Amino acid sequence: MPKIGMEPIRRSALVEATIHEIGLQGTLDVTVSQIARRAGMSSALAHHYFGSKEQMFVAAMRHILTLYGAEVRGALVMAKTPRDRVEAIIRASFAPAQFRSEMVSAWLNFYVQAQKSEDARRLLHIYQRRLRSNLHHAIRQIAPDNASRLTRGLAAMIDGLYIRQALRVEPLEPERAISVLLHYLDTTLKVETA
Repeated sequence: MPKIGMEPIRRSALVEATIHEIGLQGTLDVTVSQIARRAGMSSALAHHYFGSKEQMFVAAMRHILTLYGAEVRGALVMAKTPRDRVEAIIRASFAPAQFRSEMVSAWLNFYVQAQKSEDARRLLHIYQRRLRSNLHHAIRQIAPDNASRLTRGLAAMIDGLYIRQALRVEPLEPERAISVLLHYLDTTLKVETA
């Protein structure tokens, strides 16, 4: 007889194991067996909870996006000015919990998965729309004439720094990544308002 209340605990363990295994391997070429073993359960139980490896990947990305969303909302609560809002979004994007190597690998692999999975593609589009919307809302109050261009530039730089981190090309500490983006923001804003 199954233990009542175990499903959410086991699903969570499988999601964490998925993120860890993707980070360890640096690729989506992990097996359900590896994920299940890391979570301390059988492959059959993993399939029972998610149905497929793809669904485990999607659940892992949903979990990462939930954590990221909470990080952004928490940072935005403290922001007083539009410039503070942009900085809060940047800081949330490179929070230590988000910028861990396994999370960065999961993000990079999420982009790969979105090329072949409709569920992953939908989640990726939701993330991209929210990021751009949050940035644009603040930036248009500071530089209304070029808000779209600056928003696209910052969003691309955030994604680009994650890609560079995943590829281990000039790896950055979170504070250094934040500093690079804030420098770009401030330099661009000076030009815009001059």
